[in-house]
Amino acid sequence: MITGAIKNKIDKIWTDLWAGGITNPLTVIEQLTYLMFIRSLDEKELENEEYENMTGEAMEKIFPQSEAGQSMRWSKLKDKDSREIFAIMSSRVFPAIKKMKYGKLPDFVDGELQEIPDDPRKQESNTAFARYMDDAMFLIPTPQVLEKIITGLEDLYLNDISDLDMQGDLYEYMLGKLATAGQNGQFRTPKHIREMMVELLQPTPDDTICDPACGTAGFLVSACEYIRRHYEDTMTSEQWEHFAGPAFTGFDMDRTMLRISAMNLMLHSITNPEIDYKDSVSKQNQIRGKYTVCLANPPFKGTIDAESINDDLKAVTNTKKTELLFLALFLRIMATGGRCACIVPDGVLFGSSKAHKSIRQELIENHQLRAVISMPSGVFKPYAGVSTAILVFTKTGAGGTDKVWFYDMTADGFSLDDKRSEVKENDIPDIIARFHNMEAEADRARSEKSFMVPKEEIVENSYDLSINKYKKAEYVAVEYPSTAELMTRLHELEMEITAGLAELEEML
Repeated sequence: MITGAIKNKIDKIWTDLWAGGITNPLTVIEQLTYLMFIRSLDEKELENEEYENMTGEAMEKIFPQSEAGQSMRWSKLKDKDSREIFAIMSSRVFPAIKKMKYGKLPDFVDGELQEIPDDPRKQESNTAFARYMDDAMFLIPTPQVLEKIITGLEDLYLNDISDLDMQGDLYEYMLGKLATAGQNGQFRTPKHIREMMVELLQPTPDDTICDPACGTAGFLVSACEYIRRHYEDTMTSEQWEHFAGPAFTGFDMDRTMLRISAMNLMLHSITNPEIDYKDSVSKQNQIRGKYTVCLANPPFKGTIDAESINDDLKAVTNTKKTELLFLALFLRIMATGGRCACIVPDGVLFGSSKAHKSIRQELIENHQLRAVISMPSGVFKPYAGVSTAILVFTKTGAGGTDKVWFYDMTADGFSLDDKRSEVKENDIPDIIARFHNMEAEADRARSEKSFMVPKEEIVENSYDLSINKYKKAEYVAVEYPSTAELMTRLHELEMEITAGLAELEEML
């Protein structure tokens, strides 16, 4: 668990970077990510050396055995003079990890970085993180700032981080500082909302999980944590192998986000996930029928070149709106029986355009729309005040929507202002409990927080999915005093005022 003391240490590192001129939270996290990765390589090398000494079995080396190669190891450079650390990091370590291949760092000869030759006998064994290092930039400005950060990270690792789970929690805390939305409208989904959506779908070790707009990989991490929490003691070796990589797939168009998401997954025991640079709704993405679970909060705005949009998606909803195209994408990339929980802006629920109606009709008529959970507009503050909802559906290809469950979430355990302080009111446990006990929901009144609406009624309303279309408000009659009583009371007040003024005049 991340305590207040650990948070203070992270905040101190953050402040050192900020004081050094790096004020963009995304850049801060990216630079810290590089250092954490460099340290993790040396940790892995130390483990290999220990195993080699114990068994006598030769292990593949990550760092070159030359003097220059060994000088790049975290354990050997962290205690050097700050100027020497900075020189090694900027001129050796960073260029080397950008050219990492087959899980190995290249060597230096006469100060020149050597390319690792291609070897057809070897499979590419780099982590997903290393695959996206080509355009990375080392931006820590001075030796003094670098020394402070290395000292701060060492203190955290040696005194506070006891296991991989805590590393993941530490990284999640840092990601929580991303308080600005990207230019395409993407922003980080709060952890408790992600965990609720995962609880609704209940992924298993056999599932193949995808987030085609993965950002920092929050949904994949939440799914990973759910599986470990419920199945860790019963998983087979085949399931663990699946869990370490193929079980989790994420796409994004921002290479910085790909590096950060790959690191986030690596810190949660997912060493080789399918993290790819891909415009999910373009013709570049031809995946279909592959995944059993989709979890996503796709971007709600941004421009898309109409010519690049995949024709399969336009056939379902002919539009350039990303929120509609992603719904069509989920249906295409999921296998039959696949489950999806995704966040959409409210406009998707009631938009009157042909594209809006066609995607809602597709979900209801050709698949099984299970739930519409309306969320309060403050859920994404301080990023944005947009009103959103969660759609939960199953791909069937043969219909199956009989009734749709609606829930009016009014509280998520945090205040709905920019501060987002913890509060007692929280509908999330109730949402999860009710969703997994639908039989008890059948007879609930439309005036309650949750209720069922038959498919026929939704069809009659042009497939409108806004909760206010079906929710019934309870009006409580209020009795007011008669006009005569009100006039009498007004006269009494007038007399009291007159008496008070007369008393005040006598005092003057």
